[in-house]
Amino acid sequence: MSAVATSTTPAHDHDHGHEPPYIVRLRNNRLGLWLFCFSELFLFGALLSARFYLWGADSRPELDQTLGLITTAVLLISSFFINRAETAIGYNDRKTFLNSLMVTFVLGLIFLIGVVGFEWGLFGIAIGGHEPLKPTDGIWGAVFYGMTGMHAIHVLTGLIFILIVWNNGRKGHFSAEEHWGVEACAIYWHFVDVIWIIFYPALYLIGAAIVIH
Repeated sequence: MSAVATSTTPAHDHDHGHEPPYIVRLRNNRLGLWLFCFSELFLFGALLSARFYLWGADSRPELDQTLGLITTAVLLISSFFINRAETAIGYNDRKTFLNSLMVTFVLGLIFLIGVVGFEWGLFGIAIGGHEPLKPTDGIWGAVFYGMTGMHAIHVLTGLIFILIVWNNGRKGHFSAEEHWGVEACAIYWHFVDVIWIIFYPALYLIGAAIVIH
C-alpha cells in the first residue's frame, strides 16, 4: 500500500504542475479579452446614449471639423500600422514589427494631443474661431468631456500597452509561433479605434452646430 502511494506521488505532482499547451492558453486568453471588450461596450454605449438623450439628434456643440477629421484619420492610419506589426511578427520580421509599433505609438500620441490638447483647450489656443468647450458648459461640456475623456483614457492605456510590447519585442520576446501579447495589443487598439469611429459622427457630424459661448 505504501509502495503504491510512493510510486504514484511523483506522477501526481507532475500533473499538478503541468502547464496547459500554448494553444489552450491562447484560446482562453482570447476569450477573456473579447469578454472584456464586450463589457466595455456597455460603458461606451451608456455615454453614446447620454449624448443623444441630453443633446438630442438635431443639435451638437460647434467643434472644429478640420481637427476632428485629422485626428480621426490619424487614428485610422494607426490601425493599419499595428496590423502591419502583428503581421510582421507572424513572419518573424522583427524590424518591421518594432518600427510599425513605434509608428502606431506616435500616431496615437498625435491623436491624443489633438483631442485632449487642442479640443480641451489645454494649450490655451482657440481653434476654429471659437473658444473650446469647458466641463462647466452644462450638458454640452459634460457629455463632450465624458465621451472624449473616457476614450482618451483608453487611448492612453493602449499607448502604454504598445510601449510594453515594443520593449519586450526589442528584448527578443515573441515569435511567429507565440506572440499573444502582440495580438492582444492589436485587438485592444482596434477596439479603441472602432469606438472612436462611432463617437466621431456623434460628436462632430450629427445635428446642427450650436455656438455655446
